Amino acid sequence: MFAPPPAVPDPASPVRDACFLNVKDAAAYLGISPHTLYVWRHRRQGPPSFRMGPRGRVMYRRTALDAWIHEQERADSRSNSALSPLSAHPQRRRNPGA
Repeated sequence: MFAPPPAVPDPASPVRDACFLNVKDAAAYLGISPHTLYVWRHRRQGPPSFRMGPRGRVMYRRTALDAWIHEQERADSRSNSALSPLSAHPQRRRNPGA
């Protein structure tokens, strides 16, 4: 059975203008599930996060999410032609007998 797509924040939502997002709002901002963010945090992957307040709620800075997305785009060979294996010069084999 297919899971429904993650909720996309409404453009009129205060999430769009918020500086800090909780896990649920950050996940909606990225278009992924909150569970994925928790797994990434546990594995020390994904966007940078921190704990805020006396209860230690996990939070994400919106600017950090945007920067992380930009890093992902630059690291992907499909969106960064400099990383495309098709643009690399062919390598020559070394002659093992020489």
